[in-house]
Amino acid sequence: MPRRLLTCLGVLALCASTIIVYHPAWHGGFIWDDDRYVTQNYLLIARDGLRRIWLSLDAPSQYFPLAYTILRIERSLWGLNPAGYHWTNILLHLGNALLVWWILARLKIPGAWLAAAVFALHPIQVESVAWISELKNVLMGFFFLLTLLVWTRYVDLTSQHRRIFYIGALVFYALALFAKSTACTLPAALLLILWLKEKPIGRRALLEIIPFVALALGIGSVAVWWEKYHQGTRMLVSLAPLERLLIASRAVWFYLSKIFWPSDLTFIYPQWQIDPTTPSAYLWLIAGAGLAAIVYWARGYFGRSVEVAALFFVTTLGPMLGFIMLYTFRYTFVADHYQYLACIGPIALATGGLWQLGARLKTRGFVFGVGAAILAALSVLTWRQSSSYRDLETLWQTTIARNPSCWIAYNNLGVIQFQKGYLEDAIQKYEQSLRLHPDYPESHYNIGSALLQKGQIDEAIAHCQKALQLQPTDPDAHVVLGNALMAERDVDGAIDEYARALALRPDDSNAHYNLGVAFEQKGDAERATREYNRARELEGGREP
Repeated sequence: MPRRLLTCLGVLALCASTIIVYHPAWHGGFIWDDDRYVTQNYLLIARDGLRRIWLSLDAPSQYFPLAYTILRIERSLWGLNPAGYHWTNILLHLGNALLVWWILARLKIPGAWLAAAVFALHPIQVESVAWISELKNVLMGFFFLLTLLVWTRYVDLTSQHRRIFYIGALVFYALALFAKSTACTLPAALLLILWLKEKPIGRRALLEIIPFVALALGIGSVAVWWEKYHQGTRMLVSLAPLERLLIASRAVWFYLSKIFWPSDLTFIYPQWQIDPTTPSAYLWLIAGAGLAAIVYWARGYFGRSVEVAALFFVTTLGPMLGFIMLYTFRYTFVADHYQYLACIGPIALATGGLWQLGARLKTRGFVFGVGAAILAALSVLTWRQSSSYRDLETLWQTTIARNPSCWIAYNNLGVIQFQKGYLEDAIQKYEQSLRLHPDYPESHYNIGSALLQKGQIDEAIAHCQKALQLQPTDPDAHVVLGNALMAERDVDGAIDEYARALALRPDDSNAHYNLGVAFEQKGDAERATREYNRARELEGGREP
């Protein structure tokens, strides 16, 4: 069979299988913070939204201007129909798998197609693909991989127009950083490609890498600043350097285990207890040092591929390993989507090894048989994992089943029950959340809101005040406290709370509306009308 025809059939097979295994995600809904990114994100519909996405601090999460721009375009195309958003993620993920294939083939890595198929069908990728707001991850991956592909053309001295490839790599890298700042690790990958291809890494090569490093440092610094001062990680308990090292060493093994044995995958994993005074806490670090020694020793037998794969894995994971404080560390130190790109290293190494083993045994049937079995198993697991992202209730029920100590899942499931009108069940979920984590402010003001519905005003106020004691800058806690004060007929106190909420989150339509109600009760019709109009304007950015 002609090689070109075989390649075309491989592409079609990869495309079809990837789309099919994500069938449960076709009909999935919005989950968790998809409201902040899409359904209640006023920047996606505001006239000045594009300017504010790129040039202000109004984004609801990190500085991901390209991701928000794409979401703004999507919002104009299919409104609040989640199917369109899911298909965008799936197609981007499929594009990333094809890019993995292309890059590995250019680097002459054996078994490139199998590596791309494993990347496409592996269940650890479900979180990045089936979660709409993780568009930023698959979008970043797309431009990250495009940068690597163009760089392989640039370092090929036989290529024509090499300067264009260099400029293209810089442009694609900037787009990757604007999609998600974790692309800051890419300069290390560029050096690893030079090392793998046995290119000299001298003064000229380092000078060529400097612009990429400058972009990485610039966007990376913005991300660290944003995470600390605008996202709230400064409110977290700081971890000592030794504790961060122990977290990182365990995380590396955790991620490796999920690649080669993807069992018990869940949306939120249990948070480890790190105790530097316990000798067992150092076992992961010692094992990591031993593995590094083995990798270094193996280079004499297997060439540079083993160490390149290992270094790509660790450096790409680097920003997520614990050395930099992340907001998610308040409930977990690891997440599947953190290793979306990093997993390419171990996967390529394993599939390449399998391919070479088949060549030594002089039997293609062995490779195809083992490869087909692996892909079939991964496809089943990915289908099942995708099903857990069908809707919010399914997601949190599945999370609790796999991580019974997940207090944030109990709280969020309580929110769903509250919205359905099941007050007693919601209160039970909030209470369970507080039993597991007594200082969780969201559970305090959520139970306050539920108690307010039952007419228990004093208890509701007490819980809201506790929430604000724990986290004074939470606008939702101010809104709920304002509602409780309105129920107690303290209109002036309620106006103060709504105003504090709007100072923290000016685009909160609920706070504007409730402030309008408070002004109306005071007889200030002009200010009430202004707040009502503002609330109606903002409601266009919310899911009906």
